[in-house]
Amino acid sequence: MHAGILGLGVYVPEKTLTNFDLEKMMDTSDEWIRTRTGIETRHLASENENTSDMATIAAKKAIKDAGVLAKNIDLILVATATPDFSFPSTACLVQEKLGAKKIGAMDLSAACSGFIYGMVTAKQFIETGAYRYILVIGAEKLSRIVDWSDRNTAVLFGDGAGAVVMGPVSDDKGILSFELGADGSGEKHLFKDENIEMNGREVFKFAVRKMPDAVLHVMEQADLSTEDIDMIIPHQANIRIIEAAQEKLGMRKDKFSVTVNQYGNTSSASIPLSLAHELNKGTIKDGDTLVFVGFGGGLTWASLAMKWGK
Repeated sequence: MHAGILGLGVYVPEKTLTNFDLEKMMDTSDEWIRTRTGIETRHLASENENTSDMATIAAKKAIKDAGVLAKNIDLILVATATPDFSFPSTACLVQEKLGAKKIGAMDLSAACSGFIYGMVTAKQFIETGAYRYILVIGAEKLSRIVDWSDRNTAVLFGDGAGAVVMGPVSDDKGILSFELGADGSGEKHLFKDENIEMNGREVFKFAVRKMPDAVLHVMEQADLSTEDIDMIIPHQANIRIIEAAQEKLGMRKDKFSVTVNQYGNTSSASIPLSLAHELNKGTIKDGDTLVFVGFGGGLTWASLAMKWGK
């Protein structure tokens, strides 16, 4: 039995914050932000809009897209670095909002790699036959933990959510290979105390090294070449990181999804948001070979290769 994506849903808050808005708040400029990060705008949740609220909206869309009912979901996994509470889990709050009673629900904490960690976790349950339909959500309200006086981090992050319903797919579709990794010695480079603290130079060096390596590892496991890959959906942290990976892998730019300009870094939500963007554009077709790759605090990294379709 192969595990794949049966339905997708995303959500971003209505409020946007442009680089020009940030110019009025701190010593920065649109050109400074764009040239260093590729970010032009980001979405911010309202004061009374929580991670679980955004996650639930995305989840409802994914369930509808999959053609199943909330009561058919067997497990809810929420990847987030910004839960509503330390406990109960955001997944439990989503379960209640969906009315998906008496099923398992838990959060995963792997920062920006969390969505892939969630997909790989779901894969195990589905392929063993333990569960049939699993809801995997990446959702973040990063605006709540940003120091808005720190121009080095405040310009980077946005809020949003993405969800997929995973379940059995045909033998030639679904997840082909994966890699999960972590290096706890890097915890000092990216962490949350009261707010997000980041050593940008060290995180950049880590990401530029790990992103292409993680892509190559899952390609090797699945016996794929770069010519076999139709699209790479990378975590959207910084356009320079994406461009460095593209150059190292020797692949065309149009094979890399780029949405960091629209959403900023939305951590665990960035990959499903980018996937939805490409599907809406029509650049992903049934049977295409995709690679998802992420990296984040921990330091963590994760990647998977998959054949798109049911």
